[in-house]
Amino acid sequence: METVKRSTFKLLLYLKKNEPKKNGNVPVMGRITIDGTPKTFGTKLEIDPNSWDLKHGRVLGKSSLALSTNQKLDKIRVRINKIYDEMLKDEGFATAQKVKLSFLGVGVMEDSLLKVFKKNNEDFEKMVSKGERSQSTYYKYKIVYNHLKEFITYRYYRDDMAFRELTCDFIREFDLFLRVDKGCTHNTVWVYTMPLYRVAEIAIKNGLIRRNPFEDYEISMKENDRSYLLKEHVETLLFHTPTKERYELVKDLFIFSCFTGLSYIDIKKLKKSNIQSFFDGHEWIISRRQKSDVASNVRLMEIPKRLIEKYAGITRNDFVFPVPTNKICNSYIDKLIQEVEIITEQKVTFHTARHTFGTMFLTEGVPLESLSKMMGHKNISTTQIYAKITSQKISKDMDLISHKFKAMEEAFIETI
Repeated sequence: METVKRSTFKLLLYLKKNEPKKNGNVPVMGRITIDGTPKTFGTKLEIDPNSWDLKHGRVLGKSSLALSTNQKLDKIRVRINKIYDEMLKDEGFATAQKVKLSFLGVGVMEDSLLKVFKKNNEDFEKMVSKGERSQSTYYKYKIVYNHLKEFITYRYYRDDMAFRELTCDFIREFDLFLRVDKGCTHNTVWVYTMPLYRVAEIAIKNGLIRRNPFEDYEISMKENDRSYLLKEHVETLLFHTPTKERYELVKDLFIFSCFTGLSYIDIKKLKKSNIQSFFDGHEWIISRRQKSDVASNVRLMEIPKRLIEKYAGITRNDFVFPVPTNKICNSYIDKLIQEVEIITEQKVTFHTARHTFGTMFLTEGVPLESLSKMMGHKNISTTQIYAKITSQKISKDMDLISHKFKAMEEAFIETI
């Protein structure tokens, strides 16, 4: 089937029957002709030649394969027509070669989307090797790059795209791709859009685009109930003797986090030099959070101090603890929670210990401002989340003021 525009533009989809595959299928090709000059390209699609409708340039039948292939062919037609129209509008003319290269995403712009993204990841990896950024964040950037590359191939049948094509509509389609095709939750989509937002900022800084396409795209993190243990649960775990010796270290690290608020990576990176005597004569952990580089100062209580002493001299370097992988820690924590028969609404992971620190110490009366400083939060609004998820704190606060209403209550009772 031919698409004709202004008598100069033609798009033909046809079969390359002289190069059949081993399974008998043949490649579907495209030919763009402008002012009599043709340029061919591959669509990365292949079909059974017996099912091809030569007149309409489509696959015969209503099978799922036929419908899926025809949908992809329609997308190719729409995409090429759009490229042609935009070239006429922006540049006043179009050639078959330019339309072809734009469709394939090559030669259009040296600093294309995936090229800039890949360069950003390479620079990020260098910062990770210097200890300036975290390995987990770099891993997230790599995942997003791979998803974006797959999306461009799936949606546009190309290997890359120009930055001028990074529009709000593109971002919304990528959002849908992550949710439907990749099965990502809302919060995961939010996390995965941040690296792309960073790349858009780089493009603006380098003059590749003028306007940030994220201006018309809105997404925010949905607040979930955070898993945490009650004070009595922590005490049960503290005095529990694990059934397997290898669980002991992970139990101690979890307890250490419950009394310091340090995350897994911050405990893993914790060095003896981070433990210092401070102005009040007590020992403190003076560090910066690996995730946000925000200062986190925590005064050591007796339990974490004893745990530090327990593992003194075991590590070969300046690190305080010999920390297993996060995967092992989460696996052993799950086993330990089952052993002590603690029942919680959410799954308990190593990070639960940090949430436990926040809720437990807030419940015991530590002010939000102090807790925020200890936990290394950038904004106190992050710390306020812990005030929303514990009823124990509300009960204790009511105990503090209930006596002030005692006389009024007694007088009212007498009138009943």
